[in-house]
Amino acid sequence: MNPFKFIRANDVDEAIKSASQSPGSKFIAGGTNLLDLMKEGIETPATLVDISRLPLSQIRYVADGKLSIGATARNSDTANHPLVRQKYPMLSRAILSGASAQIRNMATNAGNLMQRTRCPYFYDVSMPCNKRKPGSGCAALDGINRHHAILGWSDKCVAVYPGDMAVALTALDASIRILTPQKKERVIPIQDFYRLPDQNPEKDNNLNLGELITSIEIPRNNFAANSYYLKIRDRASYAFALVSVASGIEIEDGKIKDVRIALGGVSHKPWRARVAESLLLGKEPSETLFKSAAEEELKSAKPLKYNKYKVEMTKRAIVRALIISLNLQKF
Repeated sequence: MNPFKFIRANDVDEAIKSASQSPGSKFIAGGTNLLDLMKEGIETPATLVDISRLPLSQIRYVADGKLSIGATARNSDTANHPLVRQKYPMLSRAILSGASAQIRNMATNAGNLMQRTRCPYFYDVSMPCNKRKPGSGCAALDGINRHHAILGWSDKCVAVYPGDMAVALTALDASIRILTPQKKERVIPIQDFYRLPDQNPEKDNNLNLGELITSIEIPRNNFAANSYYLKIRDRASYAFALVSVASGIEIEDGKIKDVRIALGGVSHKPWRARVAESLLLGKEPSETLFKSAAEEELKSAKPLKYNKYKVEMTKRAIVRALIISLNLQKF
């Protein structure tokens, strides 16, 4: 691990000022991803700014009935908070499916959102990786790519976003509230926060130097009774998703009034299944309809040599998540 400067911020202004003055700075709270990468020599921040003691952990309702989730609230506390469990059970389930209980007890919400999109080749410093060293190549493109992307990838990177929380937040149309070094506040829809790899896979998100996430806001919806988070993985705990689906449906007069579907494990960012959503709106829910929508959504998939199975798995996962959301069939 390289030497670095450590600053414990006493307030938000100090945190942002300290980070913005050092090009190689990183915020740290739980550190469950960042410290791992530092130990491997992949992340080498010149400065760490500790924000763990800042008063950014509240979970409460704010204007327009939105639920505000504090940036430094722990994942475990967030998943088990009464407001989250009652009003956004999909999010609670997604958080609790991530990593392990020990990590969830340490990891913060903002840290969870900021974790790197990565794959085994990213960790192997002997292999080329455009995320780790831009311009060096992508070893996974022609390598063992069983876990990699089938949607939205480029020849620069085929890694998939590994988290669960952000997939549910994408389905919930969440926004991320940020403070800038200029002391201005900006709000980014979560779909605009994350990036596809394109020509710059080293950039996972659109956060700028010194900008600090203060909270996550979720608008009011009517999905609580009919929502689900499905995660398919190689083992039951401490494993990233091969495919995950966050789904929520609102029914009115026997037809689908509103629907949200987001996918994990298939792209460089949480993937909003807007094609499938558009085909479901206004129709009577059925397994046949769900299969048709899933089929259309995956028409744009481009599987790699070892992950062709993900195309059919994703279709089936979408159908299964929607069926469970509506309790149409027990699994």
